[in-house]
Amino acid sequence: MNPRRISPSRAPFRAGAAVALCALLAGCAGTGAADGGPDGGDNRFISGDGNVTEYKAADRKGLPAVGGEQLDGKAFKLADLKGKVVVVNFWASWCAPCRGEAPSLQQVYDEKKAQGVEFLGVNFKDAKPNAQAFERKFKVTYPSLFDADGRVTLAFRDVPPSAIPSTLVLDRQGRVAARIIGATTYTKLNPLVGKVLAEK
Repeated sequence: MNPRRISPSRAPFRAGAAVALCALLAGCAGTGAADGGPDGGDNRFISGDGNVTEYKAADRKGLPAVGGEQLDGKAFKLADLKGKVVVVNFWASWCAPCRGEAPSLQQVYDEKKAQGVEFLGVNFKDAKPNAQAFERKFKVTYPSLFDADGRVTLAFRDVPPSAIPSTLVLDRQGRVAARIIGATTYTKLNPLVGKVLAEK
């Protein structure tokens, strides 16, 4: 890919992506990482600086088959959302920045769902009761895959999330159009989603 960065980043993309994914998987899987909860004091996460990368249509890559079990136990396949713009957010209940960005994500979802935008959370290296409590506390209404062992996250290895939290915006063909490494905000995410939504 030849990404167009709209926030500066000094690390080479491909080498950095591989190293960052390894750090993500190692760092988030530390002893007791799933023991924190939405009200706990566990702030362990691999930090991102909120860097945004956008990918031109010609440079976008598709994703392999992504699927699994949602937090409510229902089966889910990302391929079922092809034809829609999809926002994928990687989060955990033990991650303090995830708590900070949760209202912004829900706000963008509430405003864009009528336009055909879908949201999917990927709950990473967490305990299911803690993740479900997080969703209740922050009134999250879109589904999340339960990724206790990190296998769902590995499916995104060509454009890895590299941090918890991270957010991907997929175009209608299921390709990654934009990526945010670190916590996002309404003012950062909403225009990105709108831009991809406006594509023909």
